[in-house]
Parts: sequence; structure tokens; C-alpha cells
Amino acid sequence: MKDGYNFDIDKESALHAYNRHLVSYLRTYERMGLKAIPMKADTGPIGGDYSHEFLVLAETGESEVFYDSAVTKMSLGDRKIDFDDYAQCQGIFDEFTTPYARTDETHDPELFAQVPADRQMTARGIEVGQIFYFGTKYSDSMNATVNSSEGKQVPVHMGSHGIGVSRLIGALIEANHDDNGIIWPEGVAPFKVGIVNLKQGGADTDRVCETLYQGLKLCGLDPLYDDRDERAGAKFNTMDLIGVPWRITVGPRGLKNGKVELTCRRTGESEEMSPEAALDRCGQIYADKGTMLD
Repeated sequence: MKDGYNFDIDKESALHAYNRHLVSYLRTYERMGLKAIPMKADTGPIGGDYSHEFLVLAETGESEVFYDSAVTKMSLGDRKIDFDDYAQCQGIFDEFTTPYARTDETHDPELFAQVPADRQMTARGIEVGQIFYFGTKYSDSMNATVNSSEGKQVPVHMGSHGIGVSRLIGALIEANHDDNGIIWPEGVAPFKVGIVNLKQGGADTDRVCETLYQGLKLCGLDPLYDDRDERAGAKFNTMDLIGVPWRITVGPRGLKNGKVELTCRRTGESEEMSPEAALDRCGQIYADKGTMLD
């Protein structure tokens, strides 16, 4: 788990910390290529006044969930966020938590019935994170106080927030795969680009593959170079199974025309272009997506 805690002097500040975590988690999941829906959750034995779980829809999910399909179309996108702005964080919180979205533990059939019938959805989800606001539940019992602006000792308002890091791997694969294997989102792919050499040992193919490999590294990308002495089909199957988002195929036939093939794992679409253009295209893809290359 990635755990975080907040300790605030009053409820207003603590609720802002709650909202701030919800917004930052939404942004984190989006950058990872996940659609994680914040759902009203039961605080359970931890207790407290507020809690939201973040769930990724998947047939293999452990939780039954009920939601308004409108929430699946929502996104922070490229909007700029000032995490110190109380009003902006509250607005985003309201935006993403107003549509009905609950687990079976907090499901309210009467409220759910108020959602337009064509938007009432039931599915299963994988929990990948949860946030809590405790209020003063624990600070009262521990006599944990802080000096207020009025010079009085007041109980600390607390909250805890966690992302299930190990669970994210399974959720990412469940949400991004096909019959051929994994389809890693660009932001979290172990390797950003795969290079397939169709004639290992060939002077031209080896040279171009090595140039592409070094060029991709200079772009800040981590390429996977398949230089095995294997058939083309076996190499393609391996790249699909691993789920590398983009594949550059280098073969003697294409090089006669000064071309390599760039293939998108998610769509299966391929395009022939010069090695230099393929290198530029891959660099631009990741620059445009603003993925977590660091």
C-alpha cells in the first residue's frame, strides 16, 4: 500500500485534505490509463464520517457495484489544478461524486432508481484505493490536541488515504488485455517501444535496429529489442503477450524501400515509414501523452 495521513487543525482543513486526495488520486489513475471510479464506501472498522473507494470495472472484480454510466465518461483531462484552492478541489469532488456510484455495501436501491433507466449500470469492480476522513475519533481517545489560532487546545482532525500499489498490476491487466495478451497503457508500460528484427545477423537490419534502440533511449524511452534468432511470428506473439504499446518491425524487404513498420498494440494498426520518422513518432507520442516517464 501507498499510505498517507493528514492531521489538521479543524474540519474545514481536513475536508480540504480529503478532497485534495480524491482529486490527486483521480489524476494519478488517469495518468496510468485507468478509469477508477470513486464510490461511496462503508468506513468499516476504521470508522469516520466519510470514505470513498476507487474501483476499476472488471469482470473478475471482487465487489458488485452500482453506478450511473455518466460517471464513466468523466475525466480531469488536461485541466490545471491548484491543490491549495479549496473551492476548486471541492468543485471537482462534487463533480465526480454527485453521479450515483456505490459498492454493494452502501447501495441504496431507492436512490439508484432515481438514475435514468438507460444509465443504471451494475458490474463488478476491483478496488485500487480508498480515502477516509476520521474527524476526531482517534485524537479524542488519545487526547491528541493542537494549539488553535485562538490559542486553545483543540483535537486534531485526521484522515488516511491509500492506493493499493500491488493490486494496480492486476487491475491494469484486467482492464487492458485481449486474447493475445496484455495491452499496457503508455504511462505504466514496463517497456515503451518494442523493436523486432526480422533478420537477426543481417548487416542492414542489425544496424537500423541498433540505431533505433539508441535513439529511443536518447528520447527517454525504454525500448525492448527482440534480437533472438526466432521466426517473425514467434517474435510478434511475444511482443503482443508482453503488451508493449508500440512495436517497430525492421525487415530486409522494408529496408529496401527505406521503411520500417510502426504498429500500435491497442488498435493493431500499422504504418510504414522511415526509421527516422518512426523514432520521431514514438518520441512525440509519449511527449503528447505526458506520461510518467520519470
